[in-house]
Amino acid sequence: MKRRFNQATLPQQLAIKPILEGKNVLVIAATGTGKTESVMLPLFHLVMEQKPKPIAILYITPLRSLNRDLLDRLLWWCNEIDIEASVRHGDTTPYERKQQTEFPPQLLITTPETLQAILPGKRIREHLRNVKWVVMDEIHEIADSKRGTQLSLAIERLRELAGHDFQMIGLSATIGSPEKVSKFLCPNGDVEIVKAVQPKGMKIKVINPRVEPGDVKIAKKLYTSPETATRLRTIMDLIEDHRSTLTFTNTREFAEILSSRIKTLDKNFPAGIHHSSLSKEVRIKAEKDFKEENIKSIISTSSLQLGIDIGSVDLVLQYMSPRTISQCIQRIGRSGHEAERISEGIIISTDEDDIFESSVIAKRALAEQLEPLKFHENSYDVLAHQLVGLTLDSWKIDLQKAYEIMRRAYPYQKLSFTEFLEVCKQLQQLGLVFLDGSIVKKRRGFEYYFTQLSTIPDTRQYRVVNSLDNSFVGVLDEEFVAIHGESNTTFILKGEAYKIIF
Repeated sequence: MKRRFNQATLPQQLAIKPILEGKNVLVIAATGTGKTESVMLPLFHLVMEQKPKPIAILYITPLRSLNRDLLDRLLWWCNEIDIEASVRHGDTTPYERKQQTEFPPQLLITTPETLQAILPGKRIREHLRNVKWVVMDEIHEIADSKRGTQLSLAIERLRELAGHDFQMIGLSATIGSPEKVSKFLCPNGDVEIVKAVQPKGMKIKVINPRVEPGDVKIAKKLYTSPETATRLRTIMDLIEDHRSTLTFTNTREFAEILSSRIKTLDKNFPAGIHHSSLSKEVRIKAEKDFKEENIKSIISTSSLQLGIDIGSVDLVLQYMSPRTISQCIQRIGRSGHEAERISEGIIISTDEDDIFESSVIAKRALAEQLEPLKFHENSYDVLAHQLVGLTLDSWKIDLQKAYEIMRRAYPYQKLSFTEFLEVCKQLQQLGLVFLDGSIVKKRRGFEYYFTQLSTIPDTRQYRVVNSLDNSFVGVLDEEFVAIHGESNTTFILKGEAYKIIF
């Protein structure tokens, strides 16, 4: 441990002991305080001591970029102590998936959606029976969403598959409802809440830059207003004045607009772009270039607010209000990503309403007055999907047994048997299951289950391929293609202009 840390951080001092004692633990700590190692080091010790069959540790994170970064960080430890680790998500190649099935790792890092995909798998589910420890990272990000509701049911399906309880460990930034989150993590067992919140400096500025004479010239070049040109020039100046800057926007559209306008002004400006509509190769290259400091900034959406741990980041820019206090803290916490350093963030506001909203959020973020979490209770659509999943797990399951499994999950503890039965009947009417005192698998249920793995609203997307080198650039949503998808139409992707050929 001394080779990675000069001394144990507060989360490590407080969390290692209860985890080694086998307790369910929720670790609450600020970004950059070593909370990942605070749970993984004792788990690695237990793996080395007990030598369990793989897969022993299931590590669940909300984002693929976070998965990749975690693998890089944890592989150092795994190589030192000879423990196999692997990542499984939507970007995982067929070859890697086959290797994971034939030679399962002790540590599997995955996402909530991918857990849904592998639970019914004939071969990998046999390895999932061996799980002894489940870690939910950044639990505050999903607990109060339908993704979290779906994950809570998937964990109960996993518990049923394993036939035994496993130790539950949650990692979270500072949250407004720690007791509720602990019940979400482990609804039917005791959870020790480790509040390892130590003073960490944070500076947040809200600015509305004034127009300068040179901005009018920029505005004419970009065919935009002087105010917009001023904000753009300010962003570029701040990036140039700092070592590494994460620049956040609230939508992919704004990320593309900022990136393309910067490239219009200076095609060699050292900034990349990162969002979920870009191809895996583009995203990984942007992450790698940023880590290696080949570029000074990444313009990103929420795809990176939980992602890369880079000690060199000394500033976070937020274009317009971050909308929530927790998101403000999470994003700005990416800068100064060490316990003793100050996290510095600047919110660039646009108009009077945005200035007011941003200022209130910044003030409450500095005072850590976080919004309370509100959970989705008895979501019937998620319940329906998981009931079909149960039939894929075991072909046939008794109605009462299925009801008991679903009721174990925190968001469904108030679910009545009448409500449960109505959902089952609707599934039968849709031809997705068969009811005869049990819930029985039907072929149509298989297709329904695997096409609805995500609770994120489904949007049809079209691949964008660069005809010059046949490389996959990213995707366009169906709505954009329906409105603008004519030959010779130009659009922005990856911060660059493309023209539709066919």
